[in-house]
Amino acid sequence: MRAVDRLVPGVSTVTRYIRYHSLYAAIAAHAERKSLDLTACRRLVRRCEVLMAALRHDAGTADGAWSPHGADRVRRFCAHELDLARAADEENLSQSYSPRRWGFWDQYGGSATVLGIVEVQDGALRPGRHACPAALRELFAPLLSLAEQGGDVVCLAELEQAARAAALGTPSPVEQDWLTQVLTATDARGAHTPQDWEASDRTRRATFRILGRAIDLHGQEGQGYEETLRSAVVFGEDMTTDPVLAVIPETAGWQGLLLRHYSVGAWRRLWAALVAGIGSASGEADRTAQELRDWLAQQAPARQVREIVEELPPLRSPDGLLLPAERKLLAEGGDVPMVNVRLLLVGALRSREGHLPDDVRSVFLGRRRQSGEFLDPTWVDGLVRDYHHRPARDLAARLVDDMLSQSRRVALGKLRTDPATGGLKVFSRLHVRNERYFKTGDEGDSDIGTRIPQLGVFGQQLGLFAVQDGYHVVTEAGRRILETVR
Repeated sequence: MRAVDRLVPGVSTVTRYIRYHSLYAAIAAHAERKSLDLTACRRLVRRCEVLMAALRHDAGTADGAWSPHGADRVRRFCAHELDLARAADEENLSQSYSPRRWGFWDQYGGSATVLGIVEVQDGALRPGRHACPAALRELFAPLLSLAEQGGDVVCLAELEQAARAAALGTPSPVEQDWLTQVLTATDARGAHTPQDWEASDRTRRATFRILGRAIDLHGQEGQGYEETLRSAVVFGEDMTTDPVLAVIPETAGWQGLLLRHYSVGAWRRLWAALVAGIGSASGEADRTAQELRDWLAQQAPARQVREIVEELPPLRSPDGLLLPAERKLLAEGGDVPMVNVRLLLVGALRSREGHLPDDVRSVFLGRRRQSGEFLDPTWVDGLVRDYHHRPARDLAARLVDDMLSQSRRVALGKLRTDPATGGLKVFSRLHVRNERYFKTGDEGDSDIGTRIPQLGVFGQQLGLFAVQDGYHVVTEAGRRILETVR
């Protein structure tokens, strides 16, 4: 996640629409003109978000592609009129459109401040280093007026008539031009001058360029944005021979990050599968540590670890190119526990000195890494060496022990005093009682987000990328702005 933060600054897994960035920038500009404090800004944010959700609901065009935040919860406040006061209520948050005090600004705020389109001063929203253009402020002026001066109830027909242009999904050239400049670090002519931008802007632009070039090279393969990026920067020769990718330093970072992503995903799936077989606190199907060891050990083949390692798909070609061993293993079924064990073994082998270039390996292992970390690829490599001539089932049992130990370390690290009881509160779904494990809920097995899908969607909304005949393509404007052709 540290590597993701560094390589995709200003984009998160929960930022879906550029329109909300524009909305918050307009709110910040309005708040500065009116000298609104924290309380007034929060009230304005909540009411504007409700109006955005109600506007799309009333227009009857909300769909899977353009579904405004909070639309489902706002719908119950809409009849012939919108009960704005109740929908945006700050006192009874659980009964309002959002249980969070700042609504969906909580999702976008971190990204907006990194992008420099909003600043937070004493808790109040203010314009960032990239101020909202006057034409864009005019777009949101009717919505802001209704939010600030409107009464407790707003006529939906009036909302539709006054603020239709601000609705999610309605094109806005001024928004597109402004946020294209901000997100790609370019001027109004589409030119990039490095010294005019901060380091985070230059890094984000580099990632945008890498993704754009990956689409040019592999978009016709019909994969999602993330797999398209993998095809370009992880496996094969593009990273070193392509005239665009080879000169972008961040390309090495993405290769290291996406390779490590396979190991992280394998651990998550293994852990989720282990917890899934454990019962609740009622005592039904709770498990001892030995029973959990047996769960994985019994699925291991009756061979030595060295044989399992020798049977792995080839990791490199004779001329040194990385081969897609991870993809081949996942094609066998990523939900099969031993497939995930094999993925961990591949990660261990890739961690060895000389397998990856130094700049790639530093990201693969972690730039802040001072020594071996629990469960990282070098940890697994140590186990491979220790268990090399031992049965694979012994290694499988050890992996279970390591997961249980790591779970306990994480839980103890989150230990807090519960103000309600004065006792200690453990933030964990897995607990042990009388040497038997039980759970209070299942663990997620989805991959950690790389933010590349979100960046790709932003690229579509900005007109840099498009979908044609089911394939991702870079538009002419995208090629010019991102300089994906040499």
